[in-house]
Amino acid sequence: MESYEILWKTTLPEIENTVSSISFETHIKQLVPVDIVGNKLILCTESQLFADNAQGRLRPAIIAALTKSNSEVNDFEIYVAKNREDYLTQYCVGDNFKPEDQGSPVNPKFTFESFVVGPSNEFIYAAAKAVAETPGESYNPLFIYGGTGLGKTHILMAIANYVKLHFPTKNVLYATCEQFTNQHIESLSKGKASPAEFRRKYRNVDVLLIDDVQFLAKKQGIQTEFFHTFNELVMQNKQVVFTSDRSPKEIELLEDRLRTRFEGGLLADVQPPNLETKIAILKKKAEEQKTVIDMKVLYYIAEKSESDVRTLIGRLTKVIFASKLHEKPITIDLVNEALKESASEIQEELKADDIIRCVCDFYKVNKSDILGKKKNKEFVEPRQICIYLITDMMSIPLVSVGKIMGGRDHATVIYARDKVSEEIKNNNKLLVEINDIRNMLLKK
Repeated sequence: MESYEILWKTTLPEIENTVSSISFETHIKQLVPVDIVGNKLILCTESQLFADNAQGRLRPAIIAALTKSNSEVNDFEIYVAKNREDYLTQYCVGDNFKPEDQGSPVNPKFTFESFVVGPSNEFIYAAAKAVAETPGESYNPLFIYGGTGLGKTHILMAIANYVKLHFPTKNVLYATCEQFTNQHIESLSKGKASPAEFRRKYRNVDVLLIDDVQFLAKKQGIQTEFFHTFNELVMQNKQVVFTSDRSPKEIELLEDRLRTRFEGGLLADVQPPNLETKIAILKKKAEEQKTVIDMKVLYYIAEKSESDVRTLIGRLTKVIFASKLHEKPITIDLVNEALKESASEIQEELKADDIIRCVCDFYKVNKSDILGKKKNKEFVEPRQICIYLITDMMSIPLVSVGKIMGGRDHATVIYARDKVSEEIKNNNKLLVEINDIRNMLLKK
């Protein structure tokens, strides 16, 4: 039995408990699982009416059941087809290459409203908002660059979420440069049809958002494909937005024709936040977690933290975590106590493999299953906990975390990290388990 069949089999009883017996027998039972694409389960039905009902009034029940059955597959798409073979013939191109496979998932929490604006980033915020409001008309391309952890991915996903909400007919594709590279290489290895479908996927979009384009450095073949994709989209007035950890001039061995295209649009440099902006970020994130923290404590955390936003938010999460675990109010003493565990000397000694091994031992699973592609719940949850703990306890880039965790892209890493971070707010059992694992690691 395939993974999508297993998932649907476990999901059906959950759906049955939440919808009427008539809806379940008439509509739900007519749905056939045929594939898993990213975070979506692909379902088929022979009736457009059944498809419309499932996509409409029954959608919340199906999504809730999917989320309960499998934390990574939490959405679905329905196609009118008799079976898997019919679906592949009608909707898939080449070797199972799906035009609707829209790259990496976009975190719905990364919006313009949740982005804290300050002197260091007000320029990129204004530019990104203008691009989102008038795709292809304002600044094309928009090239955002700056150090790690300063909110580049957030602003990129905010554009995606805004366009999807306000222009639902527009085709938006967000992907990492690593994903673009890997899919291009894979398409070349699969024969004549696949490269054409790869191009159709990336060139038949209204808004293309590519993260971390610095990874184009030294990859001449990929740069050529990237150049032609970029050129075709801009000529059609389709919006293109890139992020990088450095300016186009600083990307090594980048073709001049690509460098000049990048520089031909608007370059937006994001700087580290100043103290006031850091405090505003901490205040907003505390409010999102329904936690009240005294301004003196927020000032203390901001003053003692590094300049990147990611580390700043990570420290706040540790403090809130410690407050809930020990049932203590958040004071400066608690901040010092919570943050001492992540001191640099501990981070230097700790290795990602230690965290993976410890999580595997705790949940009695194999490392190969954690790093592999299995979607079973008993592997998905420990995998996400590994990602959460690595990002929480170690100062390494998200791209590196993805490579450590079986070659996953950094958008998947962000999703797993944020999901566990959200869940521990309301799941005391998970909170205790993660704290136990953390203590085991710190005692080693």
